Amino acid sequence: MKKILAIGAILLIIISFAACEKDDICVDGDTPLLVIGFYDINDTTTTKIVTQLRVAGIDQQFTVNTVADRSNLDLVEMPLRINSPSTSFVLISNSTSNTSNEETGNSDVITFNYETNEVFVSRACGFIANYDNLNGMLTTDADNWIKGVEIVQTTINDQATAHVKIFH
Repeated sequence: MKKILAIGAILLIIISFAACEKDDICVDGDTPLLVIGFYDINDTTTTKIVTQLRVAGIDQQFTVNTVADRSNLDLVEMPLRINSPSTSFVLISNSTSNTSNEETGNSDVITFNYETNEVFVSRACGFIANYDNLNGMLTTDADNWIKGVEIVQTTINDQATAHVKIFH
């Protein structure tokens, strides 16, 4: 009888451990950000810092939280809208505020158009969005600080390198 109870207990332990599932932890489940590098218009292979850069999304009341506000940068990472085929940003060079708290920097608007492609990563991560057929359009005005836009990668599925070069 003791042997049967011991064998039963061992089988019960084996079955209970076999029924356990692994903890699903999402490690690689983030939608990639759009990576933009800023380059010198006179030497298109050399990066160039934008002073006091501020980035804000169009139709949003706040600056983009993936970019340090009013900082000196030569590379930024920005989120694209998942539920829309385009995202527009205001990029402000030499951003400051006057005494009335109005923006006094040089503002340029750039719009990115793309196709959203949902990819299933895992049960823990669910779906992420990748972007295909990226293109960008600069809105011209009387005083553009952005002199040109070049799409380097039309597919956004990682953040390893810059997808877009902006020349100034």
